[in-house]
Amino acid sequence: MCGITGIIGHKANQQNIVSMLEAQKHRGPDFTDFWLQDGIVALGHNRLSIIDLTENANQPFFSDCGNYVLVFNGEIYNYLELRKELQSRYTFKTQSDTEVLLNAYREWGEDCLSRCNGMFSFAIWNKKEQSLFAARDRFGVKPFHYFWEGNDFIFASEINPFWTVSIPKIPNDNVWLHYFSDGSYGQPDETFWQHIQQLPGGHSLTLKNKQLKIKKWYHFEERAVHLQSHFEKNEEDYITNLLLKAINFRFRADVPVGFNLSGGLDSSTLLALIDQQDIDKSAVEAFTFVTHDERYDELTWVKAMLEKRPYHLNVCALSVKEIPDLAMKMAQHQAEPYGGIPTLAYSKIFQTAAQKGVKVLLDGQGADEAWAGYDYYSNNSQSIVQGVAKFPFRTNVLDGDFTKGYSKTTYPKPFDDDLLNLQYRDLFYTKIPRALRFNDRVSMLYGTELREPFLDYELVEYVFCRPKEFKIKEGIQKWMLRKIAEQFLQKDLVLAPKRPLQTPQREWLSEDLKEWVTAEVDLLKNNNWFAKTALQKELENFYNGDNQSSFHIWQWVNAAQLLK
Repeated sequence: MCGITGIIGHKANQQNIVSMLEAQKHRGPDFTDFWLQDGIVALGHNRLSIIDLTENANQPFFSDCGNYVLVFNGEIYNYLELRKELQSRYTFKTQSDTEVLLNAYREWGEDCLSRCNGMFSFAIWNKKEQSLFAARDRFGVKPFHYFWEGNDFIFASEINPFWTVSIPKIPNDNVWLHYFSDGSYGQPDETFWQHIQQLPGGHSLTLKNKQLKIKKWYHFEERAVHLQSHFEKNEEDYITNLLLKAINFRFRADVPVGFNLSGGLDSSTLLALIDQQDIDKSAVEAFTFVTHDERYDELTWVKAMLEKRPYHLNVCALSVKEIPDLAMKMAQHQAEPYGGIPTLAYSKIFQTAAQKGVKVLLDGQGADEAWAGYDYYSNNSQSIVQGVAKFPFRTNVLDGDFTKGYSKTTYPKPFDDDLLNLQYRDLFYTKIPRALRFNDRVSMLYGTELREPFLDYELVEYVFCRPKEFKIKEGIQKWMLRKIAEQFLQKDLVLAPKRPLQTPQREWLSEDLKEWVTAEVDLLKNNNWFAKTALQKELENFYNGDNQSSFHIWQWVNAAQLLK
């Protein structure tokens, strides 16, 4: 897990590549370097050492033939298996997945992508052809942002590096409008800033002779249709083995590995699967966050889950006094809107892990989307916000000129089944893309790597394609996951109830942080996106008890900080 940067074109010089690397050095505190051909190409890398900690695995990484230069962010979990396939034709000088990836590309070209099980974002420069090939993993776990205007192609793992090379910081009005109006965080190729785009998950790009070509390499829809007619004889055993394999892969590391824990089904299942691994469990640390509010904290359930287990629990506390400074720090780092106080609480886990030297953490992200765990999967709601009865957005505070031409964000519906289309939306357009962005930037802020076993592509594909009664049966959601979990968990273990938030965000924003919220929202009154009177009225309504949802308040606070 690292940070990558690159410049192809006139801006390729030492000053620019060094400034970009400096802007995301938190992603790779262990080593930073670059390779440069002035005015042609510059590739840079911030390294967080996870597999093969020696300097031989530093990047930029060069092929032994000397023609290819690689910068790579992420992990190829099945690198040992791929290495066995390649070792008769290539000589390996490291034990890294980086070298495996580069040789896989040399051997199979673009087809290497479908052979890789991992989270990755990488770029390879071909010296002979003077061309760049880049790709992003299936679900977009690892980021790839780029700027392209015909002469210079610039890419980076985060957005802030672009500002260091004189790319103008101009809000993308259309993305911001849809964010305020219906909660969209943009299409898979968009960001909140003009000129800065994303390579969507499951896509690759080629740049040659100033011609940029983007190609979809992961065809989830086609694979899903195929798998809908494919049933394993003993599905429970088959899926259990997929889960165990996903965990096993994600324990491949040459540094300490820990895991995040809450009181729910996903975390308890993760814990149960870790229990089945052949590892020194006394060396594995567990982490959970608290806000010292018993209405939200899940510490009671977490402690019950860990009872009689060898994992040391780290309780990571967030206090209300920390919010103003931490929120600004996070806004500056994320460079786009993020998920509110729960994200700030989550950040305390990675801060604590980094202080303890635990570089890799596992968590349960992705289970709700693949196994149909959200309430709106069973109540036919089209919502993208869990657990909210009232419309969570306040479009009446937006200026009429700003909203001209607005149309509600729509998403593809490639399947004949409504549930599958909702799950597909969440996997590729809403829930997962935004969670992965929040999580990548919050974990990398502290130089830690987050791994998500429930997003293993083989597992997601198979579970996604099962019939509805496999996921929701007799009103019980994630039915098969619960059945599998019962194999390993104590029968009397009581889990925390499913809740959309694990922090007192609405209480803190309307009470403890009222003065801070007011001051931040006041900044928006000078922004021509907003109608001042309506904005003030909605803020007062929130303070006076209309706080069933606090999402719109967080949107305004977050926007005020990002637009300063």
